[in-house]
Amino acid sequence: MLEELSIRNYALIDSITLSFRPGFNVLSGETGAGKSIIVGSLSFLLGGKAETDVIRSGCDEASVSASLSVKNNNSDVTDWLKARDIECEENTVIVRRNIKSTGKGSIFIQNIPVTRQDLTEFMALLFDLHGQHNHESLLRKDSHRRYLDRFAGLENEVKSFTKIFLELTDKRKTMESSLKSEREREERLEILNYAVDEITKASIQAGETRELENEAQKLTSFEKLAGYISIAAENFIDGGNSILSLARKSKNALDSAFTVDSSLGEINRRFENLYYEAEDIAGEFRAYRDGLNYDPKRLEIVNERLSLLYKLKKKYTGLKTTFDTQAGSEEEVILNYKVNAEAEIEALCSAEENRDKLKTEISALEKTIIAKAQGLREKRTAASEKLSKLITGVLKNLGMPNARFQTTIIPKKNEGQTSFGPYGAEDVEFLISANTGEPLKDLAKIASGGELSRVMLAIKTALLTEENTGKNSGESEGVETLVFDEIDTGIGGEVALKVGEYLTKIGKFKQIFCVTHLASIAVRADNHFKVEKRTEGGRTYTGIGPLSEDGRKKEIARMLAGDAGDAALAHANDLMLKYGASTEGSR
Repeated sequence: MLEELSIRNYALIDSITLSFRPGFNVLSGETGAGKSIIVGSLSFLLGGKAETDVIRSGCDEASVSASLSVKNNNSDVTDWLKARDIECEENTVIVRRNIKSTGKGSIFIQNIPVTRQDLTEFMALLFDLHGQHNHESLLRKDSHRRYLDRFAGLENEVKSFTKIFLELTDKRKTMESSLKSEREREERLEILNYAVDEITKASIQAGETRELENEAQKLTSFEKLAGYISIAAENFIDGGNSILSLARKSKNALDSAFTVDSSLGEINRRFENLYYEAEDIAGEFRAYRDGLNYDPKRLEIVNERLSLLYKLKKKYTGLKTTFDTQAGSEEEVILNYKVNAEAEIEALCSAEENRDKLKTEISALEKTIIAKAQGLREKRTAASEKLSKLITGVLKNLGMPNARFQTTIIPKKNEGQTSFGPYGAEDVEFLISANTGEPLKDLAKIASGGELSRVMLAIKTALLTEENTGKNSGESEGVETLVFDEIDTGIGGEVALKVGEYLTKIGKFKQIFCVTHLASIAVRADNHFKVEKRTEGGRTYTGIGPLSEDGRKKEIARMLAGDAGDAALAHANDLMLKYGASTEGSR
């Protein structure tokens, strides 16, 4: 859920920070006030394309940030964050995006930099934005199957199917590998055994490359190092005027002074500590100097060893094994290859022994997956008919009286044979005919953003019908915030009242944002925000804020009659009372 939205230097917006609550939120305002700017800034935060012309004139960058609360049961979001080592602190996620006048920008989720693709993927788990053909799950055909499965209460059954499908896929890959020709197997074993033998003989130790590089540098620059040490020794420990000699004389003098003036006790104690520390350092320094020795043979040994390590790393970093996990330091990359090669050798050697067992397991899994796929298809087919009728009925109430919605089940085929994917043996696609006599088309070909928004409203309504929520609470999970921008396009009267009614119903389960010009929709809102444009100091600004009781009544009156006269105010008050909105201001 969107809790707070901050916008800086975006289009006509200077700086605003808004707090939002659950339920049905309405944004209204005069034409040209900047409602599209608010939606545009949110689209920018959802991963929309960024252009430098959105930066406010005279500014170097625009930024949008949001504080999002995440439900505990939203496993899609928590799993996504966990996979990227991003913490969801106290069920809150902070998302920030900016764009500079140079065209460069940055994106952060919880102060972790991410790509635009990551942002789009993450925000799609929390938001659906409808009306501008951006960020709409309706236009992604892979989401149609999820909507149908959620409606049918099949989500857990599909997860079980996916688990079996992945297990079967892994076992088939293992079988395919085991069925390679004996010659290929022997060649592979020869390569792997040679690699294991070569790495074993090298006796690689973790961290030794860095140590050897440091030693090589020391030996290569030994003459310089010896010179520096000689200078340091002369000034520190050698001769009567060295630091240590002068410190010793000073200590003796201070000891004598202390016998005359006891107030020097603290100074004497501190100097004594300093002197003993210097002596300790001198001891270590002498040991280092005395042990300093140039050994050209050792340099040759070190360089040869480094050359071997570099060769092995170059050789085995790019190679893959069946059990490949390339990671870690330079030595770990080589040692990991050895471990993985040994595992593959073992697998290749035991492949023949395990083949019969593997065949039996694959056969059992295939029977299971066929049965489960058949069960899913039957339930999806039955649910698709019900969902199609339900959505078509809602669309008629939403001003699309001739609309025909169809949930199509498309069997997966491969060379004429039934094939399986991770979610079953069929794809699901939503089709619609908006007008009588028109053929069914995919949703992406709907020209009107308002129509597309109403289709999503109908789907959400279907998913939240009383009978469906009674058997499946899945719709309480997943996307938590829906934004409708053009849903009132071309409608009015009873249709507008129905749109408001459905939005209110969904608002009990989801956070809804609706940009509207219609009072009959705005009057049902739980929270009402007004977008306004003002001019100050020769510059234009767009602002937005929540309305008080009086402000809301005036805004609904304006939406009804174009002004806030007595008659319009009375009508606004009657509507607010009739349709259940609070007359004490936005909740």
